[in-house]
Amino acid sequence: MTEVPSPDLRIGDNDRESALKALGEHLSAGRLDLDEYGDRSAKVTAARTRRDLAELFADLPEPHPVFEKPAGAVEKKPDRTPRQWSDRPLPQRVAAAAVPFLWVAAIVLAFATSTWWWIAMPFVFTAAASNFWGSDWEKHRHGNHGRRDRRR
Repeated sequence: MTEVPSPDLRIGDNDRESALKALGEHLSAGRLDLDEYGDRSAKVTAARTRRDLAELFADLPEPHPVFEKPAGAVEKKPDRTPRQWSDRPLPQRVAAAAVPFLWVAAIVLAFATSTWWWIAMPFVFTAAASNFWGSDWEKHRHGNHGRRDRRR
């Protein structure tokens, strides 16, 4: 069970930035006029606790500020395991395995026929498969096999 942080917990600069961003969205949506936005923005910069910020958003719908997790808070890990390569549908696995062969075929055809446009074949196939299967296609085509993308 996770513990709900106290509304009297002090806020930091990231919390204030989140509140200002949310106020900006309410201003663009027409829920606040420019004067009210200015007043609330000044109160955001003077706010010290989460309660102070919550009072500024009491009469507004979402979005509200997103608070940082307090130090020492334990983040709950998702219960599901990453999708494994063998869990993929057979057509997706076959298509991913075909990409290297398409590259070989495209290069051979480009040299054999003296036409460069064969090189576009693997790009077109990969783009179509990526559009069909979504972002997971890219991760599994490159051989990550269920591991998280380390660049993020």
